[in-house]
Amino acid sequence: MREYLLTLCVTAAVTYLLTGPVRKFAIAAGAMPEIRARDVHREPTPRLGGIAMFGGLCAGLLVASHLTNLKSVFENSNEPRALLSGAALIWILGVLDDKWGVDALVKLGGQMIAAGVMVLQGLTILWIPIPGVGTVSLTPMQGTLLTVALVVITINAVNFVDGLDGLASGMVCIAAAAFFMYAYRMWFGYGIEAAAPATLFSVVLMGMCLGFLPHNMHPARIFMGDSGSMLIGLVMAAGAVSVTGQVDPDLLNLKAGGLREATHAMVPVYIPLLLPLTVIAVPVADLILAIVRRTWQGQSPFAADRGHLHHRLLEIGHSHSRAVLIMYFWSALIAFGAVAYSANNASMWIVLGIVLLSAVGLVLLLLPRFTPRAPRWAEWMVPPRYRRVVRTAVAPAAVADGEGDAPEEAREPIPAGIHGATAIGDRSRFVDRRRAGSHH
Repeated sequence: MREYLLTLCVTAAVTYLLTGPVRKFAIAAGAMPEIRARDVHREPTPRLGGIAMFGGLCAGLLVASHLTNLKSVFENSNEPRALLSGAALIWILGVLDDKWGVDALVKLGGQMIAAGVMVLQGLTILWIPIPGVGTVSLTPMQGTLLTVALVVITINAVNFVDGLDGLASGMVCIAAAAFFMYAYRMWFGYGIEAAAPATLFSVVLMGMCLGFLPHNMHPARIFMGDSGSMLIGLVMAAGAVSVTGQVDPDLLNLKAGGLREATHAMVPVYIPLLLPLTVIAVPVADLILAIVRRTWQGQSPFAADRGHLHHRLLEIGHSHSRAVLIMYFWSALIAFGAVAYSANNASMWIVLGIVLLSAVGLVLLLLPRFTPRAPRWAEWMVPPRYRRVVRTAVAPAAVADGEGDAPEEAREPIPAGIHGATAIGDRSRFVDRRRAGSHH
């Protein structure tokens, strides 16, 4: 675990430190597109954040290849090199799109080529376990098509959800954390070495997102662009392909021993069929709804609009930060709920907990104008809008005497819900009324 933590910290640190210089480079290179009708931000913001994330990916894999336990992943498997090859291709395509713009069909073709390169180097689905049927071996053509489809769907799902500051990087980080817990249990819990590459990929992905997130939180100083969103989508898909198609279900049965134990142990094997979708359930749902909506309106499925889930949250009254937190909540609930169920599918407490948290999420969706207030002891840890700020108004005695400000002990509080310009306007009207009353 210490080597994973070291890899995570190195990846996050390199990504964080590179993002600042990359931002300056993006501004100098003119990678600041004009604001489009579907955009939420108000000012042109530099893109090309994927350059820093790709640097973090390379640094994480380089460090892991020299660690005592993790270097066996590079010696016994070609998957890390396959990931790096596909990531380099998709990253170059994303950089070109961030700077000059690339046609949607060209991007789709590039994504398929990047997935094909990974397949040629061994990162492919060899078999799939189907409940009630057993393990089904795939032909090379079937494995290639299924792998390419999974990679392309994941890349575009992450790309579609990248519409608010910190949304894509945060959701992918949550998904990567859930996937790490699942893959780590497969490797060290059942001793299956084939799950080691997926465990490494999820740790590196977490580091990439955590290092970039401080620069991308609202208001964002830099966007990851397609060079970043497609890159993290491909890394996530690579981990899903690795743990789904490379882990032999028969080996898991052998490790479990006994029919009853094998039946329960098969649950983590069946989960890979659903886990890659559960960890990106919200982006995939957004992708499907966007395709159906645009096709129904007679538009191209690749035509951009303002109908995504995060746009809808803003329309019903949620703030930018609140909409992002709600998307985080649902992503974490679905991803970690699936992982918890895979660990203990017989526990009713897990199901009841998921149902209860789902109800809480629905309440949050229906209260867009509710602003929680942090307790006073925790105000230093939260943004100013969640603090119990007490503003003051001029006391009547001071105004009657013509003084500009009243003494500290003569001030009266203004309700904490009044902020900014509204508070100033109300204060001026309050003073005018007091002055008018003093002349009568």
